[in-house]
Amino acid sequence: MTDGRHPKPARLSDLLALPAVHAAPLPRWLEAAASFGISADDPMVVRRQRFTNIFAWASAANVAAHVAAFCAYDLFGLFPLVLADVVFLAGLLAVPFLHRAGDFVAAHVLAGISTAAILFTLVMLGRDSQIYVYFALAGIILFTFGIGNPRAYAPWFMVALASLLAALPLVSDDGMLAAGDDGLRRLVSSHAMVNVAVVNALVIYFVLSSLRRTEIALQDQHARASMLVAAVLPASVVERLSHDPGRRVADRIDGLSVLFADLAGFTAAARNLPPEDIVDHLDGLVRAFDRLCEQAGAEKIKTIGDSYMAVGGLNGDDRGGALAIGRLALAMRDAPEVRRPLGETPLALRIGIHSGSATAGIIGETRFTYDVWGDAVNVAARMESHGLPGSIQVSEAFRLMAGDTFFFEARGAIEVRGVGPMSTFLLAGERPATDGEIASREQST
Repeated sequence: MTDGRHPKPARLSDLLALPAVHAAPLPRWLEAAASFGISADDPMVVRRQRFTNIFAWASAANVAAHVAAFCAYDLFGLFPLVLADVVFLAGLLAVPFLHRAGDFVAAHVLAGISTAAILFTLVMLGRDSQIYVYFALAGIILFTFGIGNPRAYAPWFMVALASLLAALPLVSDDGMLAAGDDGLRRLVSSHAMVNVAVVNALVIYFVLSSLRRTEIALQDQHARASMLVAAVLPASVVERLSHDPGRRVADRIDGLSVLFADLAGFTAAARNLPPEDIVDHLDGLVRAFDRLCEQAGAEKIKTIGDSYMAVGGLNGDDRGGALAIGRLALAMRDAPEVRRPLGETPLALRIGIHSGSATAGIIGETRFTYDVWGDAVNVAARMESHGLPGSIQVSEAFRLMAGDTFFFEARGAIEVRGVGPMSTFLLAGERPATDGEIASREQST
């Protein structure tokens, strides 16, 4: 059982199974309208062209409403305006088909048609129609060209602004059609105000929906990245890096307990087996050890072939780390996966443990790794390589660190390169806990 000092590490299966998070979808009709005619692969281009489509459809609907209103009001008297609006409408409906011609072709055509339509209607009906209010939509041009393309959208914005400033003093109040018809101008003015509000609302809704979709996608990617980092680094290291990403992780640990486990006879047994059988065997074994490591509260460091390395005490709890490593070793030795033969060859697990000083840190720029070096690592490796298949050989330093929590059997001294003769012991099992110890352990969890 893990305690609060050993958060549950991320698993590869959890990362791969993490479902993609999606924003609330747009209405089907709006999604289809926004995506019509777009074949680009660049997400930034696609987003601009989707905005262009929405603005083009909204403008087309607006012009179509004008045509219907003019036809109903006075088709023959307003025929020049109706005819021009039909031409503008055809141009707006063609805009989504122009995306294949270039990234900005449709946006340029849309801006040109919109400017021409507003100016023509303003000249025909005069200032009292308040058609110039459509120039208030000029800011939408920015969405169709993108913030990173000022040379494309700035000229059109200046054209719209200049058209507005020039038209107000130059265009007469009544314009060239239906002079003196205040009812028509009130109708057109009201229609313009409503349409500007509707187009603004539609564009803002689409922009905010796209922004929300991007935010959720970024949150999803961040969650996956965080799980991936948590899968390869200890939780304490992840927490430190999250607060200070530029900080070098390099620690001196004086009471670290290190475990090495290796399958005796693995190389010979795997020599003539298909790679699928070898990988399947190792994957099942390592997955089982990973689960046991998590349950014991130890930290897996790495695997090298059929060798497994884990440590306890990274958080500074020397004795707690030793107990976690001892329990992990016993669980690994007795795990059912260890007794599964490789091909037709039964294998035995050989485990070595030592407690001592070590250095831990992150090395590398790509495919970086968190690793541990030093006397504790070297001696633990010797404990394993000089051990007995099916047994757990430990140093006297580990026995003293673990105290009377485990049963030990003296094995004798072995020669450790660079250290000399060392007394060794076999870890036989865990001493049954007293009632007080059980209660204390339950409190800590």
